[in-house]
Amino acid sequence: QVQLAESGGGSVQAGGSLRLSCAASGYTSRPYCMGWFRQVPGNEREGVAVMDIDGSTKYADSVKGRFTLSKDNAKNILYLEMNSLKPEDTAMYYCGADSTRSGGFCYPSLPSKLYNYWGQGTQVTVSS
Repeated sequence: QVQLAESGGGSVQAGGSLRLSCAASGYTSRPYCMGWFRQVPGNEREGVAVMDIDGSTKYADSVKGRFTLSKDNAKNILYLEMNSLKPEDTAMYYCGADSTRSGGFCYPSLPSKLYNYWGQGTQVTVSS
């Protein structure tokens, strides 16, 4: 049973930093794409940063230069380092994994429905 467990969310002031972690377990093979998404009530879940199986990362324009995605393959943990946080970054952040595809592209703009595994989410709140 594949499980993704997020942690690291919290409340910070604008300009602050947080690091989110996503611990993955139960995989029989590495997912093709993994990444972080965020969602606010009433909106679609949007991609923030994704990584393909070769370690190539892509970021949404709104977070480029501020967020950094990394992965510890030995521990199966995906990290999202978030700096210079803005109030508009406030959302529930989810870790997702796409293990159904074996080719193609990993972009934050691709639909979240491509991802077949999700964590429970961790809340990030940025105050002005």
